[in-house]
This record gives sequence, structure tokens and C-alpha cells, in this order.
Amino acid sequence: MSRIDDSRLFLPVRFAVLTVSDTRSLEDDKSGAVLAGRIEDAGHILTDRAVVTDDAKAIQDRVIAWSNNSEIDAIITTGGTGFTGRDVTPESLEPLFEKRMDGFSEVFHRISYDKIGTSTIQSRATGGVLNATYVFVLPGSPGACKDAWDGILKFQFDYRHMPCNFVEIMPRLDEHLKRSKG
Repeated sequence: MSRIDDSRLFLPVRFAVLTVSDTRSLEDDKSGAVLAGRIEDAGHILTDRAVVTDDAKAIQDRVIAWSNNSEIDAIITTGGTGFTGRDVTPESLEPLFEKRMDGFSEVFHRISYDKIGTSTIQSRATGGVLNATYVFVLPGSPGACKDAWDGILKFQFDYRHMPCNFVEIMPRLDEHLKRSKG
């Protein structure tokens, strides 16, 4: 079972939070604020935060730029994971992933099911790796953001979390790029 190994030091991770919405601004973005607060409360660093419209190119441009920024280790997006015509975040980002993280979606839906039942099927939460940067695509509700952080991300981004965590493999996320050059 998972546990915290207190003999290991906590290592802060640098995050960026992107809200995808046609109607929100930074001032009234509750979901982005939830994520930003939890990131900082956990001892991590919020490197950047932004809002873009439900536009595939705008979403891709921001996430690609952040993934190329050496000061950002992980990106969390919130919004645009439903089924309406404007919900395009998964379609925008999944083709960019070098590695998909199917387990993230599965665990997210398990946690979500315990809280909202079958309504969880209306979310297309996903995750992956782009340019050696973790990318997580969350629904736009504050509750979903709390569930993803509290139930998954706060543990996986704690270097002390055992038996394994995202932090300990961060230095090796770009091995495939180095191998192809060698």
C-alpha cells in the first residue's frame, strides 16, 4: 500500500495552470484558483497561470510553450473536457502527447464515481507527457479539480510518496529523445 517515507526530503515541483473557458477570467476562475491554492499549499511552486478560450490552437499554443519552458515541470488544464461543441481540450492535447497516461483517467473516474456516480462519464479527463513535462486535462468544475488533486496529484507529486511517484522519474522523461539522437 502507498505510504509517505519521511526519510526522503520533499522536493517542490513547478506547475502551470491553464483554464480553458469562453466565459472565465483569472478574477472569476474558481477551478484554476482551487488548483493554484492546492499546489502552493502542498509546498510546490505555481510558475504561471492563464485563461484561454475553447479554441484548439490557443490551447495547444499555450501548453506547447509551457512544455518548452524549463521552469515548468507539470501543466494542469481545467475545462473543455465535456461533450459540447466547444469542449475541445482532449482533442487539442492528446495528439501532442509523447506518452499517454491512461491510468490517470481511470483513477480519476474511480474517485469521481464515488462522489457523483455515473455522471463521471461526461468527463474526458486525460493525462500524458509532452516535452518531458507532465500534462493533466481536468474538467472545469472546482469539485473535479479538488478530486484530481486531493486523490491523485498531491500524492504523485510528493517525492516521499512510496512505492513510486512522478517526481523520481522526472529526470528520465526525455530518455527517448536522447536515445534517438545517440
